[in-house]
Amino acid sequence: MAEKFDNLEEHLEKFIENIRQLGIIVSDFQPSSQAGLNQKLNFMISGLQDIEKCRQQLHEINVPLEVFEYIDQGRNPQLYTKECLERALARNEQVKGKIDTLTKFKSLLISELSKVFPEDMAKYKAIHGEDAPS
Repeated sequence: MAEKFDNLEEHLEKFIENIRQLGIIVSDFQPSSQAGLNQKLNFMISGLQDIEKCRQQLHEINVPLEVFEYIDQGRNPQLYTKECLERALARNEQVKGKIDTLTKFKSLLISELSKVFPEDMAKYKAIHGEDAPS
């Protein structure tokens, strides 16, 4: 899979360089540079075709829109992954805390209910297989 990305990156770099050179030719255009301009335009067309071929190889890749927002804001798109992981870890800690709290509550509830309703809780434990303290 990495070679597909490397191939795309190589074609994009060539395309960008071709556009840079095209900009230089256009900014200092002289009638004598028409042949060079035509050649660069043809290179640009073939570069777009090469990029299109790469796109077909990578059609199953989906990029979250937030990544493009990071790029538009001039931020490193790798920060998106880092921040997603940090949010996931924080959310995981929150959920783990809730699970721990509910587990303790369930244990305490079964314990207290067993004191008040011993027969009913014995039936409950037999049905549900609860290993809570009596």
